[in-house]
Amino acid sequence: MTTIAANDTPADEQAGDIADINQYISFNVGKELYAVEITTVREIKGWIPTTSLPNSPDYMRGVINLRGVIVPVFDLRTRFRRGQTEPGKNHVVIIVKLDARTIGILVDAVSDILSISSEEILTVPDLDVNPEYRFMEGLVAVEEKMVAIIKPRLLFNMELVPDLEPETAAEVA
Repeated sequence: MTTIAANDTPADEQAGDIADINQYISFNVGKELYAVEITTVREIKGWIPTTSLPNSPDYMRGVINLRGVIVPVFDLRTRFRRGQTEPGKNHVVIIVKLDARTIGILVDAVSDILSISSEEILTVPDLDVNPEYRFMEGLVAVEEKMVAIIKPRLLFNMELVPDLEPETAAEVA
């Protein structure tokens, strides 16, 4: 995995205010590229089967046991209404920590680590689309492709994700 600046300049060669640069992990769902802020990512795991839970939404694959913590795994392809992922050995689960909650996001593959300044993030056009798309923080051009930066907290129903007990939360962090 390489670090790529959104303007194709290696991150260590970029000039300007470093405090204004954030890093994101980019990943593929089909041919589309998405990214989440790196500070929310705890680890990246290869696909392991989940245990499904009754009455859960179709985009919730089930749960996994991550060192004693039950983590719900959400299928991003299904969440984006593009069918269900048929996971194989190349699929990965990105483990994301949101406050006291931990979730897994099933994606096709992790792509790169991106260094992006806030000025490079473009506003998502208001196209009178479903308000459900408010989960997108913005868009950024990387190597002639558009990467959608997502906010996992707004992408999934966090009521489905239990709060961790304080002692368990400390073990995961």
